[in-house]
Amino acid sequence: MSNGAVAPIGGPQPLDWKFSQVFGERTAGEEVQEVDIISAIEFDRTGDHLATGDRGGRVVLFERADTRDNAGQRIDLEKMDYTMNRHPEFRYKTEFQSHEPEFDYLKSLEIEEKINKIRWCQSANGALFLLSSNDKTIKFWKVQEKQVKKVCDMNVDSTKAMGNGSIVGSSISTSSKQYIENGGCISSDFSFPTAGFPSLRLPVVTSSIETNLMARCRRTYAHAHDYHINSISNNSDGETFISADDLRINLWNLEISNQSFNIVDVKPANMEDLTEVITSAEFHPKHCNMLAYSSSKGSIRLIDMRQSALCDSHSKLFAEQVAPGTRSFFTEIIASISDIKFAKDGRHILSRDYMTLKLWDINMDSGPVATFQVHEHLRPKLCDLYENDSIFDKFECCLSGDGLRVATGSYSNLFRVFGCSDGSIEATTLEACKNPTRRQCQMPSRSLRSLGSLSGVVRRVKGADNSGVDANGNTFDFTTKLLHLAWHPTENSLACAASNKEAASIVMQSWDRCSVMNPRSVLFRWKKSND
Repeated sequence: MSNGAVAPIGGPQPLDWKFSQVFGERTAGEEVQEVDIISAIEFDRTGDHLATGDRGGRVVLFERADTRDNAGQRIDLEKMDYTMNRHPEFRYKTEFQSHEPEFDYLKSLEIEEKINKIRWCQSANGALFLLSSNDKTIKFWKVQEKQVKKVCDMNVDSTKAMGNGSIVGSSISTSSKQYIENGGCISSDFSFPTAGFPSLRLPVVTSSIETNLMARCRRTYAHAHDYHINSISNNSDGETFISADDLRINLWNLEISNQSFNIVDVKPANMEDLTEVITSAEFHPKHCNMLAYSSSKGSIRLIDMRQSALCDSHSKLFAEQVAPGTRSFFTEIIASISDIKFAKDGRHILSRDYMTLKLWDINMDSGPVATFQVHEHLRPKLCDLYENDSIFDKFECCLSGDGLRVATGSYSNLFRVFGCSDGSIEATTLEACKNPTRRQCQMPSRSLRSLGSLSGVVRRVKGADNSGVDANGNTFDFTTKLLHLAWHPTENSLACAASNKEAASIVMQSWDRCSVMNPRSVLFRWKKSND
């Protein structure tokens, strides 16, 4: 199956997932530092760059290497006839310190340097632009190649002082220095020639020019959130973005960092009346006036900014009603949505709560068009999960660029891929490691309907067995969780931030060679079964 291939009748065939690369691999016995754990991962819109952020406040960039041609970039018409047979190969590009730990003295609150979200902006003039955020501050970064020129052909030996300059050695005492008329100083072991200098040469720039990647913070958007920032999202207009915390959503202009406009505020007059908080927010990929945000009650609100400057009222509400008699202590906890993503065409919204993935059609608010069971096998363990706080883990979700598949993470470094197209019964569970073991999910007993034919009918896919064990028959490890993952925008490749307390790494190991870097993530790619 190549990119852009026509899907066979009855839906696309399940993909054969194979390990591709890994970055940040540790040697045996090497302890993983807390600051090295990946907390954000994101492809840019072309898929040629991958950004990761960690708990130490660093942003690491990787660049696609296998699509480069010695003669330069192919033009668009050539790319249409060019079939990509090679496996994706990303290599380390650069890294920079995005955030530092801070302390809010007014609130006596420590602000972690951990990167919560990374979002790519439109590139221009060969430079890369991205937004990165910790709990309180958002920064706008520009990454560009800078040419560094070298100077040579100096008058005197660089190890000795010049008459109108400063001495090189800092260890020379004041008593050993001799001062001259023009204010310079020379060392005691330096003497002018008796006949003077025959000539003075001006320094010149060498023909060799080095090119270095430089990351520069162009804007800092701060002091606009009283609570922790959980989302940032770029607008399709290329000029604005939103940032969301538990109670507010602010609208920013990329070029204005000292003011923002509060468009959503769910804070009640009395905090004791607070019943839900904002958990995630995202702009529509095509319509710059629309955005959606999710809540801790399992609902998604669609907002049209043309209706009102203050968007406290929504245009559509997407929520699934709880069946009578099924409520329990954990009902509202597991219903909280941790992440939402728009499909590339903007027609569907994917949401992730603790137990399921749900696919919503923005034209149908009666219920999700598809529900994928992710953690149903953990329902008997909800008490234990509540005791160790695992029930509050925030798993992210993503969709493929063609909208035919969805994916999310789980425990024991597992990730799950589900097919959501006409007639698809794909449900794959794999471990994000060098030697992934495929585990087939329990298939539904009836065929799936087309999304277009679902008029108010909820389709449920029974994914993952209820054994509560991993692929090797071991109990699920709740300390190794795959929270963050991203789908390549044009190819069936997944970047997964896998980690555990014993051996977490962010390495990218290509099919041909292995490059060890600081970050930790694993990249998977589909491959034809007959390859």
